[in-house]
Amino acid sequence: MNWILPSGSPIHFEGMSQAITVVRGLGSGTQGQVYEADYGDDRVAIKWYYPSCIERDSHLEQRLSESILATAPNSSFLWPIALLRTSPEASASLRLRDQSFGYMMPLRPPGFVGAHEHTGGHVDISIQNVVKTCFYLADAFHQLHLKGRCYKDISIGNLFMDPHNGRVLICDNDNVDIDGRELGSVLGTPGFMAPEIIMLRSKPSSNSDLFSLAVLIFRLLTRHDPLKGEMELQIRCLDEPARRRMYGEDPVYIFDPLDQRNRPNPNEHSAVLTTWPIYPDFLKKLFMQTFCDGMKRPERRALTGQWKQALSEVLNQRQLCSSCQQENFISHDSICQCWSCGTTLKSGVRLRMAAATVAAHANNELQVHHMNPTVDIKIDHPYGLICAHPFDPAIVGIKNLSTHTWIAELTNGNRVEVEPSKSCNLSLVQRLYTPEGQVELIH
Repeated sequence: MNWILPSGSPIHFEGMSQAITVVRGLGSGTQGQVYEADYGDDRVAIKWYYPSCIERDSHLEQRLSESILATAPNSSFLWPIALLRTSPEASASLRLRDQSFGYMMPLRPPGFVGAHEHTGGHVDISIQNVVKTCFYLADAFHQLHLKGRCYKDISIGNLFMDPHNGRVLICDNDNVDIDGRELGSVLGTPGFMAPEIIMLRSKPSSNSDLFSLAVLIFRLLTRHDPLKGEMELQIRCLDEPARRRMYGEDPVYIFDPLDQRNRPNPNEHSAVLTTWPIYPDFLKKLFMQTFCDGMKRPERRALTGQWKQALSEVLNQRQLCSSCQQENFISHDSICQCWSCGTTLKSGVRLRMAAATVAAHANNELQVHHMNPTVDIKIDHPYGLICAHPFDPAIVGIKNLSTHTWIAELTNGNRVEVEPSKSCNLSLVQRLYTPEGQVELIH
């Protein structure tokens, strides 16, 4: 590959206090090339544009400059940090005849994999962490929209995930724009674009972001496209007119309760038929809200806050099957069967707080918003962790992840302190008293 920026030699960029040294090229796309580089003591990433990309997108530099000033909505974005233009003396070392520019952003840390690896079935990840990935994604778009901005072109290729904790990183943020403004030529990625964008009835906006977000969440949870069912199998050649018809002219959600033309095929779409029963009905209703009524009425689509609330509740209901140890999500006080092995499941010990009830199963977490309904729903700093006994998984305890000492009221009436990073056996506890609120054990 012919790399634009030379490796190993310091490059001086206009307005930067220090030179940047390219370590190696990471990859290239239709817009430009991405590099790993050193800036002082920091390891960073650089995206450098082809002149042809800049010519096609005359507002690119303006959008980037505005995004840099606005700063990242939250830590889930590999957000532009600085606009880079070479100094006159450094321009001669670039392997380009025409003027170009780029930007600096954080380097993606190790441990993150492309979300397409998960949807392709190549990543070992728990269902709990898949749900967390969906939550972090919804929260990222929630923060982006709160800043009055829209992403325009989110797709599975722009998303990275950490299989160990579900955290996400969103890259390629150079198409982000002020919501409602039309500075840019990018409409989106086929398969993730809202129907009104495909049919050129509207420009990308926060409403079209909501459609793309729902597609991403659906694909993460089921590893399947929400619009690919029997109707796709009837297409002999999936060319551009066929895609336009399937995603724009006549899009039909595969689980639309009123239109059954596009149901999943039992032989060709077994993955979605296996994964769909795992999730609770209140989560499925948000997909119906977006892909049924919201298909033609963008204002009716599920909002980012609705996704956050629903996905948080899914995590609260997580329960392990006693027979196969598979993860299930069952509502409190209900009885159902394990989706994997068919074993009858009953809701066991639960922790009831002011704003939530959490199943007492290993690796479930207590969050501050469970006890304080006035705070934003967050899952990145758990307040407590349900943990299994190292020698007997049937015995579960709770670990204090806060910085404050809790008081545990035991079933015999005695009270003991649970210091930070310490645990106590839940079978002996009647209730917990914490600075954030009270936790009642329901046995």
